[in-house]
Amino acid sequence: MPICPPSSESSPAPGLGGRALIFHGLALGAAAAAAAAAAYLYRRPGGFRGRAVGIIPARFASSRFEGKPLAPILGKPMIQRTWERVMLASSLDHVVVATDDERIAECCRGFGADVIMTSESCRNGSERCCEALQKLNKHYDIVVNIQGDEPLIEPEIIDGVVMALQRAPDAVFSTAVTALKPEDASDTNRVKCVLDNQGYAIYFSRGLIPFNKSGKVNPQFPYLLHLGIAGFDSKFLKIYPELPPTPLQLEEDLEQLKVLENGYRMKVIKVDHDAHGVDAPEDVEKIEALMRARNIQ
Repeated sequence: MPICPPSSESSPAPGLGGRALIFHGLALGAAAAAAAAAAYLYRRPGGFRGRAVGIIPARFASSRFEGKPLAPILGKPMIQRTWERVMLASSLDHVVVATDDERIAECCRGFGADVIMTSESCRNGSERCCEALQKLNKHYDIVVNIQGDEPLIEPEIIDGVVMALQRAPDAVFSTAVTALKPEDASDTNRVKCVLDNQGYAIYFSRGLIPFNKSGKVNPQFPYLLHLGIAGFDSKFLKIYPELPPTPLQLEEDLEQLKVLENGYRMKVIKVDHDAHGVDAPEDVEKIEALMRARNIQ
């Protein structure tokens, strides 16, 4: 596995351009928005959720793709591609990479990223973000967990996830979904999601949901694909690792289900996004082809 290749291009990559976000449950009228803001100030001690930090958890060990953060994507390591996209988000006051591997840390410092070393005992990205938040030793109201294998994450999506949590005083978690492609219906690496009519998550699954009684994919149904981004209320993130694992979380191997099973609310935005994360080595070629098609260097 190649270690971080030298690169003279360390400035943030250009935006993908002209891609409209479709926010579900965020198009509030002026009166409703004011009421929501007032409720927020009363229900959450300390007032409005303002300051946000973006944390990119990255680990070297992976059963499906060892050393994935350092895999080259058109000449730059994947973690750098992701960091450059995250740095374009206007809602984040700070961005850091959280890792337990010195090879990743050295690579990230080389292209200018702030790095926080975390424990090898972290069981998932959320726990790594929690430890990183504590080591930052600064106050943030919102923590956005951006997976390091999202080299084409759009900064507008990050901003939308932050805004969703700011506008939903009863939620402790926010995330994003997009339209599921028919060819991904049976792919267990593509996590599906269903929402209520207010834009709150009902359930996530590796299987196709909803599943109709015919047992076939309904070409007319707007199935939703979950994107690998999570916004946490910082106070909730600090208690999240202490919540015991839940049956659905363990069965599906999806940590967001622990939030729902413990009775917390999760706000979800719908976005227009057709670039997926990198789950396996064969996904690198797909991402590179997409970047060439969009003339992203």
